[in-house]
Amino acid sequence: MRTRGGRSSRPRPADSGGVAAVGYDAGLCLANRRSSMGAVAGLRTRMPLVIAVIVGLIAVVVTYVVLRRDPGEAGADKRAGCEPIEVSSSTEKADLMIELARRYNASDTLYGGKRCASVTVHRLTSGAAAEALGSGWDEQRDGGPAPQVWTPTASLWLQLARHRETTGGKQVMPAAGTQMPSIAQSPLVISMPKPMAEAFGWPNREFGWSDVLALASDPQGWGRYGHPEWGRFSFGKDNPHRSTSGLAATVATYYAATGLSRELTAADLTQPNVINFVRGVEAGVLHYTDDAVKFLGNLAEADAKGAAMSYVSAVVHQEQLTFLYNKGNTTGDPKVKGKAPTVPLVPMVPRDGTLMLDHPYVVLPSASAAQREAAGDFLAFLQQPAQQAVFAAMGFRDHQGNAGPELTQTLQIPAGQKLNLIQPPVGEVLDKILAGWDDLRKKARVLLVLDVSGSMKEKAAGDISKLEAAKNAAIASLDLLHPDDEVALWTFSGQRPNGAQPYTERLPTSRIRDAKQQLTDIIRALSADGGTALYHTTRAADAYMRERLDADRINAVVLLTDGRNEYPADNDRAKLLRDLDGSRLENSVRIFGIAFGEEADLDTLEQIAKVSRAAAYDARDPASVDKIFSSVLSNF
Repeated sequence: MRTRGGRSSRPRPADSGGVAAVGYDAGLCLANRRSSMGAVAGLRTRMPLVIAVIVGLIAVVVTYVVLRRDPGEAGADKRAGCEPIEVSSSTEKADLMIELARRYNASDTLYGGKRCASVTVHRLTSGAAAEALGSGWDEQRDGGPAPQVWTPTASLWLQLARHRETTGGKQVMPAAGTQMPSIAQSPLVISMPKPMAEAFGWPNREFGWSDVLALASDPQGWGRYGHPEWGRFSFGKDNPHRSTSGLAATVATYYAATGLSRELTAADLTQPNVINFVRGVEAGVLHYTDDAVKFLGNLAEADAKGAAMSYVSAVVHQEQLTFLYNKGNTTGDPKVKGKAPTVPLVPMVPRDGTLMLDHPYVVLPSASAAQREAAGDFLAFLQQPAQQAVFAAMGFRDHQGNAGPELTQTLQIPAGQKLNLIQPPVGEVLDKILAGWDDLRKKARVLLVLDVSGSMKEKAAGDISKLEAAKNAAIASLDLLHPDDEVALWTFSGQRPNGAQPYTERLPTSRIRDAKQQLTDIIRALSADGGTALYHTTRAADAYMRERLDADRINAVVLLTDGRNEYPADNDRAKLLRDLDGSRLENSVRIFGIAFGEEADLDTLEQIAKVSRAAAYDARDPASVDKIFSSVLSNF
């Protein structure tokens, strides 16, 4: 039965009685103590837990989109005499899963299964893994052996993968209707700086997607609530094609537009009022990203300068990330012991419905009977209290959805909180939601700036030059943009005769639908020569975009360089960073830098990204430039 009014008829998880929450170090001690008492009998080592919740720090390579084998991590400590199994984990919990697999492999007992396992864990984002499994796993292309177990961030990807199976009738995913066990959970929340939440009416007033729509469409912005100095309402959201929180947020928005809490249909998506609601919510997006941690890093920078309300009004992500941020963790890596922010975030569960990101443990049909038995024992290990305490120390709820005391206290979760959970749509509807989002998302105005200095003639990967590799990546990335997105193209090198500027406008701002072929032809014809006027070109690109700012679009610069500044006439980096200050929210331009090749000045690109509230990307391995360009374009 479909229900209206924002209340689901589905059973809701209990909100108390979960694993006793402990600090990060205390969680490890608890795990070891219980091991000695027999809960994890035979544990022979006490290795430090190395956790990275989100791989993809601000200004760090985002090649986590690709499966990454870490010989010193993933394949260590094989368990002799046990059935080998490969586990593909979503990136935000991959390092934890790797460490827990080591602990499991070091033991000599069964935990509830019929056969012991020798576990190897690898990392791959949920969206990329779903695509790889659905299209046929390729060990060389996907970076490692095909998994027998897949643990994405949410069952949404399983639903989508089931719908997209394209392997000639071979069953790749478990049959529809099969319930997948969870290893940890975290609900989707809208996190807001505490003063903004209080201005809205928290904790006495709930917040939801309809409020996002009202705030985003109100020209008074925060002035409506007595704070015009905070400017227009804007929020950070991940790209749903790449990120689970982005996908879940888009699903929740469609549900809120219909007033339903379950059984969303394809016909519901095409209703004019639904389309207008979703488009209105997306209009409030500051910019998209493939990793919500980037928003949190930028917010922490603003907080450190006493300007936490100058950057973004809200961020949509897992509740667990709010926990880490309020603990002083600005990277998403729980081993970081940072200083708590002056202005904490308040996680608000949307009153018109949210999803529980359930981190399912999916044993794939390709697993043999022996592998299935072994996978069952590893699952039993992960669900034991000792391992659940370690998940809790990271800010997760337990595998039944219960919030522990530390999570409850840190985030001020109301006693007896009841989550208004909506039903995940079937795969066909999810596919149509993504297709609809492509049209309804906030459009972009992007200036693409390519380095054509002489060093770009050097070899990249294979037999092609760095310039050719960059040109190929840039052309391929154009397919990721919407026909209504706008793009301009500049190239730059160094000192030019007769005092000419070191940069050249190759194409003025044009809609992709009108200029894609022309832009492709121009890029193909580029050649390289000269030095690198990095600072001067970056400043000019920022000024160019500010003059053409469109408040209804994401305004950004994508700058690729393989070198360092070699332009004596403009050699003051500190002044450049002051000039690019993005604290003026209404007029800011995001500058996304790509450090291409070993000699690229990644540090400067990181600083540029930091002051402009964007992100820098590490493509110093030239072979990664295609994937990096794809990741950069996911911001739009």
